[in-house]
Amino acid sequence: MDEILLETENKMQEAISNMKKRFTNVRAGRANPAILDGVMVTYYGNPTPLKQLATISVPEARQLVIKPFDKSCLSEIEKAIFEANIGLTPNNNGETIILIIPTLTEETRKDYVKQVKQISEDCKIVLRNIRQDANKDIQKLEITEDEKKGSSEDVQELINKYNKNVDELLKEKENELLTV
Repeated sequence: MDEILLETENKMQEAISNMKKRFTNVRAGRANPAILDGVMVTYYGNPTPLKQLATISVPEARQLVIKPFDKSCLSEIEKAIFEANIGLTPNNNGETIILIIPTLTEETRKDYVKQVKQISEDCKIVLRNIRQDANKDIQKLEITEDEKKGSSEDVQELINKYNKNVDELLKEKENELLTV
């Protein structure tokens, strides 16, 4: 019984952390090295995460500087950023690559808010599915009806807690996106 609740809570925490990760990919007009997390560079024939090939710094609020450990892979990094289709144009100065984050228009901000709302709704759907699975598992247990009902209420309390968490994170991200 406790095992089902523990497993359910772990799955819900995983859903929330996945949502947070997806939120970082929605940029808010400020430089954030996390937007380069998915960039894979072909380095000596192997796809390698950009983070393993260079240091990524944020010297200004709207600028990322990528300084590779091996300057010979500079053009490969530049190519990988283009191919990643993250909406940023790399500027190669021979030693580093500079990415300027453009300021967001009002329309772009609203589109990003729609994206974030969709991500949070996806997370809520995942949470509901987790609740449904937990309730099915509870019904399979050989315990009294009262215990089943109490356990289902515990699962409902969990989902209420995590849905509230989703709403709070959504509100934070919306504020971040709409703040000029």
